[in-house]
Amino acid sequence: MIQNAGIATGGKAIYGAPLGILMLEARFPRIPGDMGNAGTWPFPVLYHVVKGASPERVVLQGAAGLLPSFLEAAAELVSFGAEAITTNCGFLSLFQRELAAHVQVPVATSSLIQVPWVQAVLPPGKRVGVITVSAGSLTPRHLEAAGVPLDTPVVGTEHGQEFFRVLILGEKQDMDVGLAARDILDAGRTLMRRHPDVGAIVLECTNMPPYAASLQKALGVPVFDVYSLVTWLQAGVRPRDFGVGAHF
Repeated sequence: MIQNAGIATGGKAIYGAPLGILMLEARFPRIPGDMGNAGTWPFPVLYHVVKGASPERVVLQGAAGLLPSFLEAAAELVSFGAEAITTNCGFLSLFQRELAAHVQVPVATSSLIQVPWVQAVLPPGKRVGVITVSAGSLTPRHLEAAGVPLDTPVVGTEHGQEFFRVLILGEKQDMDVGLAARDILDAGRTLMRRHPDVGAIVLECTNMPPYAASLQKALGVPVFDVYSLVTWLQAGVRPRDFGVGAHF
């Protein structure tokens, strides 16, 4: 920060990247739009890979035993200069309260946090639906931790051909993007067919933003994801400067 007489103040290891992202340990492709692709973001971010936090362990095994590792990694990001923390798996809503208490900066563990916000803007008779990588693994504990009503409609991709198999089971390091897109679109169509009162969708999985635009066009309802969450968080951490503050 530049102060009077051109004096710069220190105290951080890294500057210009106030948002830190806790990453799972995985090797699948991070295409543009994926949270783990740094080119996705219109601002710099700090990454920290949490060792041992595989997608299978976090999603299918409830992140059992991983809380200390995430607390340590979040604290390290803050020590580097992060002023807010997020994660690259919506299932880490389980750690929302603990992480925020530990690092004492804003924490947004899951795109599911947006569900109550989106519900507030929908017309009467409409509600939010969720598309997740694994509906069978998204428990009431995950929903409650993110403030999501337990009766929220949820559809997963676990019965698809590609998306779940590559991201969660880790069967291969390459991915057929077309098949992955089809899995997510199929999940969206299933959600709308089962629940015609759905007026907006929140994507739980942080690997789904590359497909959000196509999903919105196909289904005709607003789609929110971790990209909308993180850009909102960044907007609070670094509000746009309209020049007025220079006069105060």
